[in-house]
Amino acid sequence: MCYGLGTLTESIVGIFHWSEPVFKSWYILGALLGGFPLAQGSVYLIFQKRTANIMMYVVMSVIIIASVLVILSPIDYSLVESTRLTGKVLVWKNVRLITPFVNVYAFVFLVGGAVYSAYRYSRDIQFKNRFIGNIFIALGGLLPGIGGSFTKFGYTEVLYVTELLGIILIYRGYHTMKQDHTISIFEVQSTT
Repeated sequence: MCYGLGTLTESIVGIFHWSEPVFKSWYILGALLGGFPLAQGSVYLIFQKRTANIMMYVVMSVIIIASVLVILSPIDYSLVESTRLTGKVLVWKNVRLITPFVNVYAFVFLVGGAVYSAYRYSRDIQFKNRFIGNIFIALGGLLPGIGGSFTKFGYTEVLYVTELLGIILIYRGYHTMKQDHTISIFEVQSTT
């Protein structure tokens, strides 16, 4: 939902132009929450519930603090581009230092978790669909990060394409594994 709402705000800006409420919504939903829920899902699938809960509370605390700072930060309107979104417009520049922490967490556990799972499933042919599904998820989680790198060089449109392709691949991976009827090799998944 956050991923979808984050991309919706990008579309709104592309069609109706920049506004402060839409920008701040985009920053919170896209930059802070875009990949976190998907990554946290991976955390719950790999780790014991107690560990996953602690990790979630720590990162959610950071996200809540960052969200409040984004909402309160003044905007430097001289840096606003009418059809593009960038965190550069936040006057409180230090707020932007929090985003990499959340995004690295999302990358490590969404992409890394999928790669780790694919590796574990690659050892046995009976888990072929789980292996393939995890590869799709890893690629899908990687693409928005690549697109985000392009935005740093002024190519924001690349992000929109990589986000779309990324969510399609993540869904394809999920769907591939959902159709698989083998039992998970991860203990925490086998008991639920």
